[in-house]
Amino acid sequence: MLGKILIGIAVAALIFVGYFFYLGRKSKDGAPLGLVDGALAACPSSPNCVVSEAHADDEHRIAPLPLSAWDRIPDAVRDAGGAVASQEEYYIAATFASKTFGFVDDVEFRKGESNVHVRSASRVGYSDAGVNRKRVETLRAALTQ
Repeated sequence: MLGKILIGIAVAALIFVGYFFYLGRKSKDGAPLGLVDGALAACPSSPNCVVSEAHADDEHRIAPLPLSAWDRIPDAVRDAGGAVASQEEYYIAATFASKTFGFVDDVEFRKGESNVHVRSASRVGYSDAGVNRKRVETLRAALTQ
């Protein structure tokens, strides 16, 4: 009886870990959303996204970055372990991958008239345990030194 329980637990654990590896691989297929009508995209209802645009609700809202940070964003992204996917005059897209399962998150920046708007979101899954909010705050700290 104990042997069957242990086998059941082992099978469940393998399925659980396998599912996370699958999601990590799946997240590599996506791309940053880009601008939607001149602004960063709204967050979905899931808690794995933050955005500083005016359309953000209380759960997903985060403060924008100072305009003076714009030119230093690519270096700050690389220093924080990310990669710049595209860079234009008023838009920067970057990606970050988690170490364990390789989940890819998109971090996007839009240069506004008085600040830099930011959006950080997971490509897959529901919860991120606050990783995207923490990432933006880490970048903010690096960019305001």
